[in-house]
Amino acid sequence: MRLRLLLAAALAAVTLCRAVPGLAQTDIVEKRIFEAGEHRLRSGATLPGLRIGYQTAGTLNAAGDNAVLVAHFFSGNSHAFGRYAADQPPGYWDAIIGPGKAIDTDRFFVVSSDTLVNLNVRDGRTVTTGPVSVNPATGRNWGTDFPVVSMRDFIEVQKRLLDSLGVKRLALVTGPSMGALQAIEWAAAYPEMIDRVMPVIGTGAVDPWMLNWLDIWEAPIRLDPNWRNGDYYAAGREPPLAGLAAALKIVSVHAQDRPAMARFGRAVPEGQDPARRLGDRFEAERVLDEAAMARARASDANHFLYLTRANQLFLNDYPSTEAALGRSQARWLVIASPTDRVFMLDYNRELLATLQRAGRPAELLEVTGPLGHLNGVVGMAPLADRIRAFLTAP
Repeated sequence: MRLRLLLAAALAAVTLCRAVPGLAQTDIVEKRIFEAGEHRLRSGATLPGLRIGYQTAGTLNAAGDNAVLVAHFFSGNSHAFGRYAADQPPGYWDAIIGPGKAIDTDRFFVVSSDTLVNLNVRDGRTVTTGPVSVNPATGRNWGTDFPVVSMRDFIEVQKRLLDSLGVKRLALVTGPSMGALQAIEWAAAYPEMIDRVMPVIGTGAVDPWMLNWLDIWEAPIRLDPNWRNGDYYAAGREPPLAGLAAALKIVSVHAQDRPAMARFGRAVPEGQDPARRLGDRFEAERVLDEAAMARARASDANHFLYLTRANQLFLNDYPSTEAALGRSQARWLVIASPTDRVFMLDYNRELLATLQRAGRPAELLEVTGPLGHLNGVVGMAPLADRIRAFLTAP
């Protein structure tokens, strides 16, 4: 049972927090909504109305300089810490964020927000603007008429949120996976505003190899006949759930390491016989198929595609990673999983080397466990003392 929860966590890492022992009870947090009004994107397109959800913990000091921004991973949302109710699961990084923890909310004002085009648009909790939103000019869902957004656009929306909260300076910007990319983008966009950067299971460049992996992630959606080039919101049309579920399954397998599924062996569900019937499945396939379809029903296929494009446009405003990171004035702690199959250890070593060539104080720390890439989402507790030391070092 615990293994099945771990596998489902590849699609919804928040769910995994329920199955991990030793997570401390934390404060109740409130999901809030930031109404930004009209917003101009980096492409020059203008969104007539923008909304994202966010949560905070701790108190902003009078100088506005004790803030920490936590950016979420590809399939995540703002629920990085705390609980929405006493009987609800904690956020994915609850082990390191909270009163007295590594990112101490008795000391820091911690902010975590949903991104634009967030994947979880149908989960009843996430607040985001994207293809599902209604275009006021037409009265219909935007669909793929929604303008392309980049990773830098995520940062500009977060900047508006922080400004509205009175934040003047970030003591730390951090996040896992896509959150790491956002942290790096922040360091390039607003170098004078940031003291420390902690990218976890990230990379300093989305190179051609990773560009093609992102294309593979989204391929099942584009091949699903129900996708209709993104035009599936009208009454009577079915969403491309099969394609979205297949895409989420690809992400799930890519984001894990072999030990996460090893206990399945070659087991088959009762009544199935893959050696005799081509349509029969192995247990490892069945579990991921069911988890992927459940997750697809809470998500949106167009939002998935817009998210992959935002990742492909990481650091798109700069001629190179060196040029982007050369702007940084911060201290860095790069955290990598040595068994990561998405942003492999080599990516993180290259990021560290680029930072060192730029003269930035930086070190590399490893997060270990059986989950590969996802170690950086749910396996951070053992690094608490190192993170605390990073935050208190002069």
